[in-house]
Order: sequence, then structure tokens, then C-alpha cells
Amino acid sequence: MPTPRSTVPAALIDPTRVARVFRVVAIAEAVSWVLLLAGMFVKRVLQASELGVQVFGPVHGAVFVAYVVVALLAWRVLRWTPATGLLALAASIPPLVTIWFERWARRTGRLPVDATTPVRAG
Repeated sequence: MPTPRSTVPAALIDPTRVARVFRVVAIAEAVSWVLLLAGMFVKRVLQASELGVQVFGPVHGAVFVAYVVVALLAWRVLRWTPATGLLALAASIPPLVTIWFERWARRTGRLPVDATTPVRAG
């Protein structure tokens, strides 16, 4: 009897790859926040142009959605506890907190970004 093939690509279940993608998206989410805040400053405080908000608003929105999707994937693949997973999701709301979460998760072993780091459930 033939064995069923996995329909999930290997890249989506490799903890190291998922951790690296999470790290990149977490940093991108923080950068997009900064760019959007700068655009809002130019629009509201300097009253010079709406271009920054018009450009960086959608960019931040797309990166935010990507962060949430990757955080949910990381939660499952890296076997985070509900507290860690919810913290990862909550980190996307205040500006720059995704950077803090990424560093904390790496430091505590919850985000194995290199092949030598063991995966620690948490």
C-alpha cells in the first residue's frame, strides 16, 4: 500500500526556516511602522504632504498581515505555548514591539534562527 504524500511543503515545517522568516517579517513590520509614523508626522504635524501615509499605509498593512500569518505558522511549527503565541500576536500592535519579541524569543530559545539552536517549546 503506498504511503500518502505530505501536501505541506517542507519549508513550511522546518523550524529553522520558519524562525528565519519570522525574524525577517518581524523586523520588516517594525520598519514599516516607523515609515508610516514618519508619514503621519509629515502629514499631521508639518502639514506638508499625504504621500508618506498614502504609500506607507498600505505597505504597513500588508507587512502586518504577513507578520500575523507567519506568527501563527511559527506558533504551530515551533510549538509555542498559548502565552508565547498570543504575545507574538500582541507584539504587532504597538510600534517596534515585534523587534523586542523577536529578540526575546531568540534569547529564550523559542526562535531557533540557526541550525545549532535547539527548538525549545514555549
